[in-house]
Amino acid sequence: MIIFWDAFLDALKDTAWALPFLFAAYLLMEWLERRSEILAGRLFSKKKYFGPLIGSALGLVPQCGFSAAMSNLYCGGVIQVGTLVAVFLATSDEALILMIQGAVAGEVAVLPIIKLLITKFIAGIVFGYLLNFIFRKEDGKKAISDMCADENCGCEESKGIFKPAIIHTVKMIGWIFVICFVLNILISLVGEETIARWIGGNFFFQPLLTALVGLIPNCAISVLFTRLYIAGSLNFASTVAGLCTGAGLGLIVLFRMDKNKKECFKVLGLLYACGAVTGLILNLF
Repeated sequence: MIIFWDAFLDALKDTAWALPFLFAAYLLMEWLERRSEILAGRLFSKKKYFGPLIGSALGLVPQCGFSAAMSNLYCGGVIQVGTLVAVFLATSDEALILMIQGAVAGEVAVLPIIKLLITKFIAGIVFGYLLNFIFRKEDGKKAISDMCADENCGCEESKGIFKPAIIHTVKMIGWIFVICFVLNILISLVGEETIARWIGGNFFFQPLLTALVGLIPNCAISVLFTRLYIAGSLNFASTVAGLCTGAGLGLIVLFRMDKNKKECFKVLGLLYACGAVTGLILNLF
């Protein structure tokens, strides 16, 4: 019962953190749709060249609210895949908060925290622009109206933007809570010690494992990586690789909202590749 109660509280906390970001994202999308998708395209086409840069900066904000919000914008065709991956790579979930607390307590030096932020920021920018260039022909294939039709939010009947945004948010929050609750239970049953032993293999290829584990959309994983790093069980490169793929709720929202699951797994694969490559490169130095 203790495991279930802790899992419930953690899921409730994660859901509460995401709520304002999701609602803001849905409000923006409803507003854009009211102004027509053509206008929305023109509005963001002027800024799409700055997408990965802005996305990486937003991802650095503690918690994973922006990664969840940007997943919605991607599913609505507002941002490109490279911009989404840039946000994911820069997102650190609760790791940054834990490191700052460690720095205040004297357990962690300030320099590694700055290095972590800079590294994730640069990784987001580099891979974001690279992916936007590679997949530039796919830009414009998604539309906000298609997502609204799939969700049956009643946008067509509603004159305002608040009611549809609330409907979208409520549906998504319920889904997020259930997924987080189940993942919290599974992680508790498996045990952090078991996960730590599994990723504590070969030094050079360790980023491949941490990047894989980091894909689990749960803040407990980012907390685990941070604890292992502070304890000296993970090197900097492996920690960065794991935290780069730790997009948190962003992946849950992506798989919930995007009906094209093949595309979801493509984003997942790109995220893993970018995180793992970042870690392997850092290991060279």
